[in-house]
Amino acid sequence: MCKFNFDEIIDRHHSFSDKWDILKDPEVIPLWVADMDFKAAPAIYEAVNHQAQLGTYGYGMPTDEYYQAIVDFHKRHYNQTVKKEWVTVVSALVPAVAAILQALCFPGDEVLIQSPAYNCFYKTIKNAGLRSNDNNLIYKDGKFTIDFDDLEEKASHTNCKVLLFCNPHNPSGRLWTREELLKVIEICKRHNITIISDEVHCDIKPNGSKFIALTTLDESYNDHIITLRSGSKTFNIAGLKNAYFFTQNQDLLYRITRQAENNEICDVPAFGFAATVAAYTKCDEWIVELNDYIQENYQILKTFFKDHYPKVNVAPLEATYLAWVDCSSLGYSGHDLKAKLLKDGKILVNDGETYHSPYPGFLRINLGCPHSVLKEALQRFKKAIG
Repeated sequence: MCKFNFDEIIDRHHSFSDKWDILKDPEVIPLWVADMDFKAAPAIYEAVNHQAQLGTYGYGMPTDEYYQAIVDFHKRHYNQTVKKEWVTVVSALVPAVAAILQALCFPGDEVLIQSPAYNCFYKTIKNAGLRSNDNNLIYKDGKFTIDFDDLEEKASHTNCKVLLFCNPHNPSGRLWTREELLKVIEICKRHNITIISDEVHCDIKPNGSKFIALTTLDESYNDHIITLRSGSKTFNIAGLKNAYFFTQNQDLLYRITRQAENNEICDVPAFGFAATVAAYTKCDEWIVELNDYIQENYQILKTFFKDHYPKVNVAPLEATYLAWVDCSSLGYSGHDLKAKLLKDGKILVNDGETYHSPYPGFLRINLGCPHSVLKEALQRFKKAIG
């Protein structure tokens, strides 16, 4: 029996919600931005409400309790060692990526990125005066893998300094294997490439599967790895503005932290600290039930396409709550299909072009919603496409 109610419908209209209010059309079902429609876990809700009831909303600061929650969570779930002195707290991860790139690179340097990739990364790289160099994932037999030969060649460029690595991968949904991760490290080691490991989606995966944190594989290269983490995706608390990055390399940490402070991204509200402590210390059961529910939505999505559009391929959802769907057989570009679904079906999804997909006709569909909402959206898909 489930302890938490993920079927509950929450009316988020007129709630300052980017996801629900952006189009100002109450009939649209939004399945786009990485924001789930589930109420926060009870422990988080209680922690945030406690802060609210104090009636004082001043500046926040991390405490020993906060750092210990991070240390224990990483060790308990992934056998990953994190120490308080390795951690810098920031308001969000994309500004953290910007600070890291600014601290480590010079204008014109190359940043390796595996496309399709999280769209904000491209803007962040460009705004830092750097160039993105796409190591396109290989798409074969409905699955995505890393092109290691291409990665080797591009990592060898003299002005290539950083690999911006998504582990697990957004938007393809890949949960990288130990063998794949070791190959990535080996290539970066040969060419002295610093790895920024974005692990924000790592908690969201089928129960029983295993996420492998990059810093648990080769201790000799951990001085060249910066890990990005937050409870924002797992616990749907992005609006509370709490994230962190860590590295055991103290010289590197000092340089990056100075840049983060220069960028004014180290001030975090007390609500974010309180929510993260509650999430990391009291919500393990909630993660388990969430992952089961996401996988049920994934099966609903797969069954729908199998029954109605058998040539559409839904990539294996090994991680994240974001399905990556190959709709090229329908004869539309991703951009045009997104527009048609919005106009004729009142469904808002993301198109593959947004993520610089080298393969046409993809959509990214957010499965972080009640079953009933997803089922209604899929019926609208059928009505719009025919």
